[in-house]
Amino acid sequence: MLWPLLYILIFLPMLMAHLFFHAAVFSFSRLGLTPKGAFLLFTLSVLGSAINIPVYKQRLPSRHPDYLAVHPFYFFYYPPKVNYQVICVNVGGAVIPVLFSLHLLATRADLIPSLLGIAVVTAISKALARIVPGVGIAMPAFVPPIAAALVALLLAPHNPAPVAYVSGVLGTFLGADILNLPRIKQLEAQVVSIGGAGIFDGIFLVGLVAALLS
Repeated sequence: MLWPLLYILIFLPMLMAHLFFHAAVFSFSRLGLTPKGAFLLFTLSVLGSAINIPVYKQRLPSRHPDYLAVHPFYFFYYPPKVNYQVICVNVGGAVIPVLFSLHLLATRADLIPSLLGIAVVTAISKALARIVPGVGIAMPAFVPPIAAALVALLLAPHNPAPVAYVSGVLGTFLGADILNLPRIKQLEAQVVSIGGAGIFDGIFLVGLVAALLS
């Protein structure tokens, strides 16, 4: 009786990974890439998800203030404990999608619809993003890509996929991550990675879903 369950536990993740790969390649192909180019971009994103580039370091407020301990024959001064937070950018989850979006913006995506789409998705992402200590920046997964797809279909019905991808990726990157950097200390983490979930991060997934929906 356990063998069917074991087969499911073994092959279901493989099936899901296979379906996700084909969905990603199909989405990239809608953006003008050849199958080989789509496969290369997906592979680079997967490999790049293991690479985090440190961008800057900021000081965190100490939870342990300095104080003076006085005893009958001696005293000690305890300085505050200094913590630092390192902000990184993930290659696969942020750098590659953003660079590819800029490439599409320069080559295939209509400029004005893309800029309007970026503004809309940025505003929506900023309004929905929440700082969750110990977790990261949380946001409903399907709202930004749906918004990006709708804007693309309305403003660029003849060429919606690149506009949707650019709007979804750059809008999420700006609204959920960049505009929340002043509040990033609230995460209470020593290392914060933008796009740190790699190909499963919101920035990457929003672009794929937006292109598919459009």
